[in-house]
Amino acid sequence: MRRVRLRDRLRYWFDGTMDRGTPALIGWLALASVVLIGVITALVVAFTDEDTEANGGWVGVAWMSMLRTLDPGTMGGDKGAPLFLFLMLTVTIGGIFIVSALIGVLTTGLDSRIQQLRKGRSRLIERGHTIVLGWSEQVFTVVAELVEANQSERRSCVVILADRDKVDMDDQIRQRVPETGRTHVICRSGNPLKRADLELVSPDTAKSIMVLPPVGDDRDTSVIKVLLLLNNRTWQGPRPPVVAAVQESDNLAVARLAAGDSGLVVDADDFAVRLVVQSHRQSGLSAVCDELLSFFGNEIYIRREPALTGSTYGAALDRYDLGIPIGLRRPDGQVLVNPGMDTVIGADDEVILVAEDDLLIRLADRRPEVATPAIVSVPRRPPAPDRTLLIGWNSRAPKIISLLDQLVRPGSVIDVAAPERPTEELQAPRCCLTVGYQHCEPTNRKSLEALGLGGYQHIVVLSDESVDPDLADDRTLVTLLHLRDIEVGLGDPYSIVTEMNDDSNREVAQVTKADDFIVSTKLTCLLLTQLAENRDLYGVFGDLFDPVGSEIYLKPAPNYLRPGAEVNFTTVIAAARERGETAIGYRLGRDGDKPPSYGVFLNPPKAGPVTLCEGDHVIVLAEN
Repeated sequence: MRRVRLRDRLRYWFDGTMDRGTPALIGWLALASVVLIGVITALVVAFTDEDTEANGGWVGVAWMSMLRTLDPGTMGGDKGAPLFLFLMLTVTIGGIFIVSALIGVLTTGLDSRIQQLRKGRSRLIERGHTIVLGWSEQVFTVVAELVEANQSERRSCVVILADRDKVDMDDQIRQRVPETGRTHVICRSGNPLKRADLELVSPDTAKSIMVLPPVGDDRDTSVIKVLLLLNNRTWQGPRPPVVAAVQESDNLAVARLAAGDSGLVVDADDFAVRLVVQSHRQSGLSAVCDELLSFFGNEIYIRREPALTGSTYGAALDRYDLGIPIGLRRPDGQVLVNPGMDTVIGADDEVILVAEDDLLIRLADRRPEVATPAIVSVPRRPPAPDRTLLIGWNSRAPKIISLLDQLVRPGSVIDVAAPERPTEELQAPRCCLTVGYQHCEPTNRKSLEALGLGGYQHIVVLSDESVDPDLADDRTLVTLLHLRDIEVGLGDPYSIVTEMNDDSNREVAQVTKADDFIVSTKLTCLLLTQLAENRDLYGVFGDLFDPVGSEIYLKPAPNYLRPGAEVNFTTVIAAARERGETAIGYRLGRDGDKPPSYGVFLNPPKAGPVTLCEGDHVIVLAEN
């Protein structure tokens, strides 16, 4: 065995001290300074007696050497023997190298420390905060919604943990959400998939945790891994609710298993499909859903109302001055949206309401008078078979066709217009729906005109998933412009519902006057934010967007009231109640293409005047 030389041992020991970083480097430079000063002092004392005495002995010489080491300009006034001046020059030159190295080490160490501080690596000391894990374009929507939701709070906190530069995150949030009110928004740099980074945001003391899907192809994989990490974590105290969304329906079961009993996982793909299908049959529905899911405007609340115990649900519809009941929540958690009008409200039941704010919900002192003569009774007619055109093809198209097959009347038709024929989906057996195919290039005017658009009642334009989302939105915009221009020439109106990837592109696309824009990523984030604030709403939204049971419908106003009659909204509620429906608002047709409300008015004052004409709609909860 080869002997290790002393030189190698010393070199190994020295390298080990260097691994300790900036403090070790400063220590070595300080030691070099002491050695240099000591050697020069000893030489001066040994060989220059007169100069030593003239400068106060060895203590004075040591002080002079130290000053010249730190400040080379100090030796400018030195006098003495040539040897003394030479030694002072030597200590000055040595000091130049040592001080230069020290400045470099300090600069590097300080810069490294500043970079660490910029990353926001300090552990959070907050309680009752909302944690957002991940970063995407929708984080700004989430922050804005949480700020609005916490307006009535004295102080609230939103913490974002993402694998991005902290300063960059702070700058973007200040730019996109400039007014945060009483809500303190804190960003931390870290990977949500790493346990050590997760501890930076103090999950034990959080009110709720939201997992945002990252950008990329493996979004669901990342979400599932974060859910596993949270579920396997040892919690100090009650575990806060965790909400997340997966993009692929096939991953839903796995994600829910990873989330555990206290986690809520939303199927974003299924949610988008339901919105597209319901909106294409109910023009203006997306504006209603957007307001109900957002904290801006009206939203859904669940509260106990002892004064209504023993009353029927139908009698309670106009009992509130501000707020409209839409259902009941039983003590066992069962949710009843638009139950039978004779359903009795129990002592332990909770009322589900649409209201602008929970602080504004109150019972009315007296009920406004119902203008009974203005109410009309139009016999219900079974819906006629639909003819729908589906332009484009993506992963949601098969689910859209399958869901439509459950909702439409027998004899309905849907034609797929796409560059390539989806053979397998067209051959699948259907109950009520006949599926056809026509070749089409969605951005080509002649190709669209060849489809015979006048023969369709509804058109659905799907986003192209094979290209970048922004480019897909640009192509959708071109298609919409062609469709509206063709409609003007035909004089035969049809409804248009389209998917958009970015809500900012939706604002540009308003010029096309499409009936509805479905920005599924935004609506999914709105839903997650609502669930993060109140997980009991999960059952309510699940029932609202389920084809089975009561859903949101926009029905022609003349089916309820004499056109042009001036009434109060209590009369609208009464007209809907006679049909077993719950009226929650109305939509004015003349304002259908005017943002931001698109003619939708939810929870209007009960005694306020309402005049509905042909082309207007009453927004109701009904079974069909």
